[in-house]
Amino acid sequence: MTGQTTIDKSPTGSEPVPAPAKGLRGHPWLTLFAVAVGVMMVALDGTIVAIANPAIQQDLGASMADVQWITNGYLLALAVALITAGKLGDRFGHRQTFLIGIAGFAVASGAIGMSGSITLVIVFRVLQGLFGALLMPAALGLLRATFPAEKLNMAIGIWGMVIGASTAGGPILGGVLVEHVSWQSVFFINVPVGVIALALGLVILKDHRAANAPRSFDVLGILLLSAAMGSLIWGIIKAGESWGWGSLNTWGFLGGALVLFAVFAFWETRVREPLIPLGMFRSVPLSAGTVLMVLMAFAFMGGLFFVTFYLQGVKGLSPVDSGLHLLPLTAMMIVSSPLAGALITKFGPRVPLVGGMACTAAAMFGMISLTADTGTPAMSLWFALLGLGLAPVMVGATEVIVGNAPLELSGVAGGLQQAAMQVGGALGTAVLGAVMSSRVSSAFADNWKDAGIPVPADPRLEQAAEFGRVPAELAKAPGMTPDMLSKIGGVIHDTFLSGMGLAFTVAGIVAVAAALVATLTKRGENAEAGAGAAHI
Repeated sequence: MTGQTTIDKSPTGSEPVPAPAKGLRGHPWLTLFAVAVGVMMVALDGTIVAIANPAIQQDLGASMADVQWITNGYLLALAVALITAGKLGDRFGHRQTFLIGIAGFAVASGAIGMSGSITLVIVFRVLQGLFGALLMPAALGLLRATFPAEKLNMAIGIWGMVIGASTAGGPILGGVLVEHVSWQSVFFINVPVGVIALALGLVILKDHRAANAPRSFDVLGILLLSAAMGSLIWGIIKAGESWGWGSLNTWGFLGGALVLFAVFAFWETRVREPLIPLGMFRSVPLSAGTVLMVLMAFAFMGGLFFVTFYLQGVKGLSPVDSGLHLLPLTAMMIVSSPLAGALITKFGPRVPLVGGMACTAAAMFGMISLTADTGTPAMSLWFALLGLGLAPVMVGATEVIVGNAPLELSGVAGGLQQAAMQVGGALGTAVLGAVMSSRVSSAFADNWKDAGIPVPADPRLEQAAEFGRVPAELAKAPGMTPDMLSKIGGVIHDTFLSGMGLAFTVAGIVAVAAALVATLTKRGENAEAGAGAAHI
């Protein structure tokens, strides 16, 4: 194919080395810049919406379940489609899938901004997630095919820094846009960014297709894996939303997911060109890196969901101030991501990953102490510690997964890495949301009684406790006195903090488990084999 890259062999014969690029097209560092702009858009959207959730909830009259679906619909679509999208990139070229993903993501973002109902917001968020799935593994595939092995860790480190900075910077940018423009602008901003990314991609990116890439598709495998992941996340979300954990519906979906995963695994051992060659998981580091991404995202995305409601509801901060209070998290991820990349390149990923998850666990346990009276210095300490912990995991786990996969499966490996992160994020939001709802349901009535409020509790106030926000119209209610308003506000805040504290406890335990898993990681074997093979 015209414009397709040529690939040489390294001296070891084990890893292809990209031929030196001439001009703009296919230049490694320009390729990194081009894909970083596109990936930044998707990573930003993972958290920028978190700061807009309270505004969306108020403007569209959404329930807690609706707000969770704004996040979970996006993450679910990403999780279900990422591995298939990686396969598409391996088969048809990563450049093509990346450009289609960019264009579709921008269009879906504009459609969300023009939506006038919570249903349409959720529908277009799902579509946004599907297009995001196309470009994320394609970006890693382009980097893997463009950079020689001894430069790849540095490139992935910078790529991870962009993701980390975008993920952490979302709340700040979102706060400015929500407060000074509208919640719709959070989505509209993706349109010009998408146009820029598309233009850069058309000019700079060069098509890469591995010579050994599969030529056919495992359609049944795609359907089985999509159904299994969809059933798993749907069951968990609905359990916390309405069904309950003892419901037959809940266990029907969870049991169905296990059966589908088992059937999928069996089918993958029989099909000639499987969607996910299960032999990849004979690599303990690759398997450990995948599990690590799930657990890290579970703790981080699940925890961040409640932090924004804490800042705006319990602390009463504006969207901009909420974003600024998360600046220590942002700054620490930006500063520590390239440092983590350098440490991982020099010493390997194991120690930085273990240390990173230990810091994340400490931050989660520390945030249990947050109250309505917690000052900025104390909050900043825990947020900064969380950023310090997340950075090496974002960089290191990516290197472990992609670096231990064969080049012809780089798209699948990239999809697996991102799918693990999105599955973890969806599970974290769903499970910790269920934990929060359960604690609010059990604690609200007791807190109301202990406050000595002489009127029966309104069920709508229990729903308000899930957001930590005292309804503005409550002050105008007939017979409402300042003392009673203060007591009701205290009940809402105390109930929310009780649920959030339990959610952070679960997140901290998950982070500890992730630190143990990180002890099984090591540097990508392909990166070691190809080190010193070529120079840019």
